Order: sequence, then structure tokens, then C-alpha cells
Amino acid sequence: MAKPRIKGWCPGAWQPMASGDGLLVRVRPFQGRLSRSQILALCDAAEDFGSGLIELTSRANLQLRGVTESTWPALMACLAAQDLLDPDPATERRRNVLLAPDWQPDDATDAAARLLLARLGELPELPGKVGFAIDAGPAPVLGGASADFRIERAASGALLVRADGHAQGTPVHSVAAAVALVLRLAHWFVDSGGRVSGRMRRHRAPLPPWAPAGTAPAAARGPLPLGAHPLGRLYGLPFGRVTAQVLRAAIEPKQVTGVRVTPWRRLLVEADCLSVPAPAGLLSDNRDARLGMDACPGAPHCEQASVATLDLAERLSGRIDGSVHLSGCSKGCARQAPATLCLTGRGGRFDLIRDGRADATPAATGLTESEVFAYLENIDAPRL
Repeated sequence: MAKPRIKGWCPGAWQPMASGDGLLVRVRPFQGRLSRSQILALCDAAEDFGSGLIELTSRANLQLRGVTESTWPALMACLAAQDLLDPDPATERRRNVLLAPDWQPDDATDAAARLLLARLGELPELPGKVGFAIDAGPAPVLGGASADFRIERAASGALLVRADGHAQGTPVHSVAAAVALVLRLAHWFVDSGGRVSGRMRRHRAPLPPWAPAGTAPAAARGPLPLGAHPLGRLYGLPFGRVTAQVLRAAIEPKQVTGVRVTPWRRLLVEADCLSVPAPAGLLSDNRDARLGMDACPGAPHCEQASVATLDLAERLSGRIDGSVHLSGCSKGCARQAPATLCLTGRGGRFDLIRDGRADATPAATGLTESEVFAYLENIDAPRL
């Protein structure tokens, strides 16, 4: 059986990715925020030009599924009209910037992000998945999100620039100095062979003497919890997915002013006095297992998946103590870290892996869905 193809790049709007259900078009909201009119327009676009399904990625991007070759040009025109599109593919590739979602206007996170965006043209040609995290609130919140270069806070309160894979970073005295150091590190990364490594955490070259990693970041915060927030209200997306119809229902109240995206399958809906519970189809309980389970789209949505994943993920929700990963193939796009239980599609059936990744050696192979449940019952699944 052929191994799954690893493409080594992420889809965008200018460069959509072909999948089993059509083109996958990723939208990167500027500053990690969409106005109310923008998010409503995106819901309409998902239905008019795609399948109506919207996904929230682990890098806090929104992607539309089911776009066709014939509808893609009209979708691009819509994104441009809503100021959700970079002027060219090169700029889009460089603008891989993740913000702590609770930034405030003109605070350090907002200022650093705006300055970095203004200087994107100074970046070298980086590998396709290299990205930046701007996380300069009182305590880092994006430590678990994928990023190669981070602007954070030190325990002293000073700004800190940290290369991913290093527990400590370099303190700087201003936002401008932080952005300048990030740009310099990006050039060093390329010049020292980073294109071969692909990501900063895999890069084995020692950091340059002008970027000493000797200062620890401040103690991290957890993801923003669901429910009320000073900026509005946080809703959860089951497995990171939502239909345009459900999302539109959450945005339609007149007091809503915008939406902040997060890397945690949560959307922060900006609003004054928004006390209504999550609309049907969204999550409001922080204990809901679907917030923490990892499931790729599976068949038929992904052309490389040999099994459906989403219905099985729903059926497994809450049944396992620990992390759960359902992968349509051994590539394991939805989760790179080991999981307590991993089910990997192979030849139309499931391989069951304990405490491993999607490509690890399985404990059982060739299982149907019913056989998966029988296996879990026999080994006392809650203590898997």
C-alpha cells in the first residue's frame, strides 16, 4: 500500500490544496480578527462557493472546504472585497503570524504584530510551515501552538524573543527591538541550514551569540476558557469544525462586533453583554471531550484517508481517559504528538495504537468500527 503523500506546505487562499471533497481554501484573518460583516460574508461564501463547512486550524486560521475550480475565482473576489486576502501569494506565505487572541488595541501584542506585518518583505524565503507567535501579554498563552519564533514576556515583565525548541530566550527593551531580533533570527535560520531542517525545533545549529537563550519566559496561562470573557464570549467548535449556518447564528446578534480566532478550537465572539448560551452545534462546556480530541476530516473529505473519522470520533467522545487521535491515514495531520489512543486508517480499516502517533506500531490491526469498540471494552477503555 502506498504511503501517504507529505506535501510539506499549508494551503492558503492563493494556493488552495486539493482534497477529497474539493479545494481546501485557508483564510488568514489579519490580526487574528474578523469584523462582524467579514465573518458573516465568510459564512455566505462557504455556502455559495464551497460545501458550507468551515474549519478552525491549530494556527488560528479559517478554512473553507468543498471549493471547486469553477467557484474558486468568485471566492477570491469575495475575499478581496472583504479585505481578507493578501495582494499576492508571496505575501500570504510570509504572513504566518499567530496572535494571542485577547490582545487589546495598541498593547505590545498588537503593536508587535502590526510592525512585523509592515516588515514582512524583509523576511527571507522560509520553509512553508515556518511561523511566528506574538504572545506579549502578562503571561504566554500560545506555548502549545505551532510557531518557530516567539515574542513573549519574561518573568520580570520584559519582552522576550524565543526560538522554538529552546526553553529560554533573549530579553529586549522594546517592541521594535523584538521585531528586529525576530527578523534577524529568521535570516540566521536560513543561513545556518534551516531550510533542510524545515522547522526551528528540529534545527540543530547553536543559536548565534547575539541571541543568547538565557532568560525564562513568564509562567504560561492555559487556553482561554469557554464562556464569558471581558471582550465577549468564547464558544467551542466540535473537533474544530462548524457549518456556516451554525456559525452565522452565533454572529447574528446585533451586539456582536467581531470574532477573534484561536488555536484551541474556540472562537472569541466580541460583544457587549452577550449572555446567550452557545447556539446548537457549538460548545459551552469546558469539559466537553470534543475540545481535546484530534480527528482529521477523514474519508471522503481527504483523498488520502481510507476511513471515515468524524462519526467514530463522536461515538468515542468521553469514553477514554486521556488523549484521543483519529487519523484517516498514517500521516497524522491532526496531531503530531503521541496520544493515549490513536486509531489510524489503513486499507479501509483501523489500526489501534496505544500511547503513540499515527505512524507508530499498532497493538491491533485491521479493525472495523465495531471491532474497535469490542477491543476497547475488553481492555477496560477508561484506563487505557
